[in-house]
Amino acid sequence: MSDLNSTLDVPRGDIRPRSFSRAFWEATRDKKFLLQFDPRSGKHQFFPRAASIFDGGTLEWREVSGRGMLFSYTFVHRAPPPFRGHEPFVIGVVTLEEGVNVMANIAHVQRDDLVIGMPMRLLWAPLPNGTHQFLFEPDRARSGA
Repeated sequence: MSDLNSTLDVPRGDIRPRSFSRAFWEATRDKKFLLQFDPRSGKHQFFPRAASIFDGGTLEWREVSGRGMLFSYTFVHRAPPPFRGHEPFVIGVVTLEEGVNVMANIAHVQRDDLVIGMPMRLLWAPLPNGTHQFLFEPDRARSGA
C-alpha cells in the first residue's frame, strides 16, 4: 500500500472570483457547496458560468450536500508549483448526487483503497481570505468501511 499526499498542507492563494462565480466562493466561507440550477431544464451545472449551458438562460444557486461517487481518478507524480514536492497525490472526478461531475484533489486515501464508484464527500481547505477550497475524501460512513 502506498500513501498519497492529501495536499491539505499545500499553500494556496486567494481565489479571485468573477462576477458569476462570486456567490459560489462566498458560500465556501460557511463551507457550503453551491451548484447553479437551470429551472427551465431542471438540471444543475458546474463549474459556475454566466449563463445556462442548457439554454443560455438565467440560473439559480442551490446548496447541495457535496456527496457523490468517484467516477474517475489519476495519480500525479510530477506537479507544477505550488504542488511540486507534494507528490504523489490523486485528482478525481466525483459525480455528485445531482448528476454533475466535479474535479478536485482527493484526500485521506491510500492508493490501494481507491475504487471507481466509492462514496465521496466534501472536505474543506481554508484559504487566507476566509473562503475555502473544496476537495473530496472517501465517505466511510456510507461505504461501511
